[in-house]
Amino acid sequence: MVGNLSVITLILLSSQLYTHIYFLLSNLSFIHLCHSTIITPKILVNFLTNKNVILYPECMTQLIFSLFAIEECHMLAVMAYDCHVANCTPLRYVRMSHHLCLGLIVVVYTLGFIRSSIHRSLMLKILLCKTKVITHYFCDLFPLLELSSSKVYINEFLALFLSALSSLTPTLTILTSYIFIVASIPYIKSTEGKFKTFSTFSSHTLLFPSYLVQLHSCIQPSSVNSMNQEKLSFVLYTTVLCMLNPMI
Repeated sequence: MVGNLSVITLILLSSQLYTHIYFLLSNLSFIHLCHSTIITPKILVNFLTNKNVILYPECMTQLIFSLFAIEECHMLAVMAYDCHVANCTPLRYVRMSHHLCLGLIVVVYTLGFIRSSIHRSLMLKILLCKTKVITHYFCDLFPLLELSSSKVYINEFLALFLSALSSLTPTLTILTSYIFIVASIPYIKSTEGKFKTFSTFSSHTLLFPSYLVQLHSCIQPSSVNSMNQEKLSFVLYTTVLCMLNPMI
């Protein structure tokens, strides 16, 4: 929380940071802040009280807001595109309006809202009555579906389809942007320009592993991976990487 709030506050207070890349970074920090505060505080309460209990309304709230994590995939794709335009077509980047950047941010949040709304409407129609124990440390979609006594084929299909669609498109955008950025470095004449491009690109590649962890966790249901592997990947994404990303 301190790291992400510091990034957001610094960008808001520093007028020289009112550029596209820092605006995108502040939104990325906001997503990390929201995602970590949805899950981590409840874990700490469970540790301190030694009672792993969560009410149904709290569980549904945690599920819906955790689904907004897919926004990070699209946000990193927008950041990669912004970095590509800045390095490969700098004149076009200068003319790139703030309205376009704001529009891309609105699209990112809208996609996350639509995805979470679809899952919420479907989850409210099923009964969770098999058991009261969730084999996870937070209310994730697939562990909750395993508790249902009704048929959840539509839920599982939509979960996999939307996760794949929301992950593969940003993946192609990010990789394509990275390829163009690397290809443009030899054509930069000044050493300072090459170093600046390489440093910006390297910071993006350091953020990319967090995206791969999330991609691995989202597109595979619980039946494919063992629960321990799934928990480990989610711990890395929801706790460790949300702490390291502000430092990066």
